[in-house]
Amino acid sequence: MKTRGIVLCGLFTALTAVGAQITINLGTVPFTLQVLFVLLSGLMLGPKYGFMSQVAYLLLGALGLPVFAGFSGGLVHIYGPTGGYLVAFPLAAFVAGWMNRKRESNFINLMMVSMLAVGVIYLLGWLRLGIYMQGNFVKAFMAGVTPFVVFDLMKAFVASLAALRLKRFIMMLAEGEGE
Repeated sequence: MKTRGIVLCGLFTALTAVGAQITINLGTVPFTLQVLFVLLSGLMLGPKYGFMSQVAYLLLGALGLPVFAGFSGGLVHIYGPTGGYLVAFPLAAFVAGWMNRKRESNFINLMMVSMLAVGVIYLLGWLRLGIYMQGNFVKAFMAGVTPFVVFDLMKAFVASLAALRLKRFIMMLAEGEGE
């Protein structure tokens, strides 16, 4: 691991934690800006560093540091009803970074990659929420996915646009890394 990679991982870990504090309660699962930074971590840092930034975020929260929504932390969040969404963050960042490397970096491709990563978050989050709701996966889908589709489309749009604009800057920082 290179110093720049570690610094950028830390930056996106911190940004995800800050994004978690911008919260609007819409029911069982709160609306936050975490997903925006999960997407950006994958798009900007690539699969390896994007994944590691989100693993670090989860580890900090699991250790009890108040990085999850509402300045909360602890394993209860990982095992609770929204734990599937949290556990999906590293995988979503990896998918965004990996798929982005396979495609030309233009807005349409970034948007498609972002939506695929959001789909990973939805799938794992919905499954965990459904288990928590005693197997009522329809109710879990209605509570944990449908209210967020429009918001997450907006986050994917912003992440794609930002990644397109900031890619040159991050590439300059990562120059010489030899990833």
